[in-house]
Amino acid sequence: MAQIRNPVPIFLALATGGFAIGTTEFATMSLLPNIMRGLAIDESTASHLISAYALGVVVGAPLITVIAARLPRKPLLIGLMITFALGNGLSALAPDYGWMLLFRFLSGLPHGAYFGLASLVAASVVAPHRRTQAVGYVMLGLTLATIVGVPAATWLGGIVGWRWGYWAVTAIALLAAALVSVYAPFESAASGAHPKRELGALLRPNVWLTLSIGAIGFGGIFSVYTYLTTTLSQVTGLADVWIPLVVSVFGIGMTVGNIVVPKFADRAQMPTAGATLVWSAISLAAFPLAAPHVWAITLDVFCIGMSVAMAAILQTRLMDVAGDAQNLAAALNHVAFNAANALGPLLAGSVLAMGYGLGSTGLVGVGLSCAGMVMWAITYAYDRRLAGRETAPHA
Repeated sequence: MAQIRNPVPIFLALATGGFAIGTTEFATMSLLPNIMRGLAIDESTASHLISAYALGVVVGAPLITVIAARLPRKPLLIGLMITFALGNGLSALAPDYGWMLLFRFLSGLPHGAYFGLASLVAASVVAPHRRTQAVGYVMLGLTLATIVGVPAATWLGGIVGWRWGYWAVTAIALLAAALVSVYAPFESAASGAHPKRELGALLRPNVWLTLSIGAIGFGGIFSVYTYLTTTLSQVTGLADVWIPLVVSVFGIGMTVGNIVVPKFADRAQMPTAGATLVWSAISLAAFPLAAPHVWAITLDVFCIGMSVAMAAILQTRLMDVAGDAQNLAAALNHVAFNAANALGPLLAGSVLAMGYGLGSTGLVGVGLSCAGMVMWAITYAYDRRLAGRETAPHA
């Protein structure tokens, strides 16, 4: 697709969808106490609603992308947003826990496919040396959701009932569908597009290596974020009224990271990915030391949030290594990050169950970041090996 002189409206339209997705994904966690009371369920049962959404992401991303391989991206994006709006609208109407579980699964289905396709569209309207920046702009919708959308949905749910939080997400999703229909460029499906060709991404070792960097290395961020509120309350000793402000600093760090880091990644993709993992490991290592001090932990939370820029870097890399299976590879990036979202809290929770303090979640994060560095090193070595094969005949 040709470059567009002013792609900002396109980025805004695509990011609005990301804002809706980010709001429902994170706001469900903060609305759980209200949902528990409304549906008369306990905390353990209520947590399954979050798992159902994540399962929807894991199932929907590859399934939708492969089945819809022959569809143009613009109408597919609109359809995904409408489906997402439907899932959240039904969540607002859920009469009991069983239906709510089903509707949260339905809401998660479009998540990965939408972000994957939106990233491809954004990257296609700018010069090649600005692709990661374009993807970062789309991801800003997700990061801004943690600063604005989640607190607003939580506040609305607390004032007029948790169902209105989902109604708000539904309205934003429909707005996103309308904006995409107006501003996103239309591009016919690629010549020869076919589900079988998309599945070809699964045969590329570099795709799996790239996904492993995110699935493992990103888990460290979630190991800390999941228990951040508890840490701020029990270790930092912060009053409840101030905790949301510190948590929002994580979102500010995400936003700054998605603006700044992609500029370096467009010049040196893999070195920037490696540097981001190192940044993450250092920030997470500082977490146990910073936890007792309010200003130190606030700064550290900001630094940890900046590491989320890894998502944009890996998204662009998948475009480079997926060949003609772009759609599936792009969608799988968000499956990898949902795997990290499961792995990090699971390991951190196990360490806490052994009796270690909340600061130990940062050390779990360091371990996962270091494991991500190992996968990065293997991937980097594989790249050099492939480059050697390509240049050998010309030597």
